[in-house]
Amino acid sequence: MPLFDEILGQDSIKAYMKKALERQQVSHAYIISGEEGMGKSLLARAFAQALLCDEGGVTPCGRCHSCIQFASGNHPDVAWVTHEKASIGVDEIRSQLVDPMLIKPYHSRFKIYIVDEAEALTVQAQNALLKTIEEPPEYGVVMLLSTNPDGFLQTIRSRCTMLKMVSLPDGEIRQYLLSQGVPAEQAETCAAFARGNLGKAIGLSKSEDFAHMRELLVEMLAKIRRMELSDIMAFIKQLKDDGLDNADTLDFCELWYRDILYRMATGQSDRLIFKSERDVIERLAAEGDYRKLQQVIEAIAQAKVRLTANVNFETTMELVFLRMKE
Repeated sequence: MPLFDEILGQDSIKAYMKKALERQQVSHAYIISGEEGMGKSLLARAFAQALLCDEGGVTPCGRCHSCIQFASGNHPDVAWVTHEKASIGVDEIRSQLVDPMLIKPYHSRFKIYIVDEAEALTVQAQNALLKTIEEPPEYGVVMLLSTNPDGFLQTIRSRCTMLKMVSLPDGEIRQYLLSQGVPAEQAETCAAFARGNLGKAIGLSKSEDFAHMRELLVEMLAKIRRMELSDIMAFIKQLKDDGLDNADTLDFCELWYRDILYRMATGQSDRLIFKSERDVIERLAAEGDYRKLQQVIEAIAQAKVRLTANVNFETTMELVFLRMKE
């Protein structure tokens, strides 16, 4: 079970939690927000274990009865609210949090309830939770983990301590992936592609779909200026048939063209993301035109918007790939 110091980044949140533990000034309700994969659950677990540790320090001892129970996943004073439907309704929040919190802790000073995917709480469920947050028992702690804190009622937000996860520098993510045995270029690509999200980078480094997408797109982007329209249309069909993520595909293309722009602007190749394709990047940069490359990047951005608005996939990708061909 990761402790605070074993969680990469998020220094300000970890410092805040440690200070709360040190001063024994723990809030009764927290909203921990951030993209999926940024480590919200890890932070919540680390904080919960520290709160429940019999030693009562900033760092859980890992040896006491409470820590052993926590590590086994069977601590009676910590519970995760679960749901099977797309939303978390009134019945789930009452039966799993509101009513059980009325029972005092079995072993510890605190009784902790963690709601993952808390953006799924319905308005009715939030209202049911509100009274518990407004008038919590002295031992009660609620942690709401969410990708969208703006989705909560203002009355909920105003009564919670807000903790927002931040993106990690690419260099930190790259070093972590390297420490896990990920090859250097793969680590570089995954770190850049994850845009500061460690969990996403780890997932990409293990994803066969991502490796397949990389292979397909690098081959296509290297020769797109020489491709016939029929070949481009066949490639778009392959992307769809293979079920590759549309947003990931466009993000990948954007990184490719940013590499070309970087080479054109600096004349350097040391910080390219696609290092194994350096010769291709250098050739395309030598043939490139700033204005046209900027138009390609703008076309990619527009394609993302169109796909978000559910515009036809084939039409959207055809437009952006034709812009690349030009």
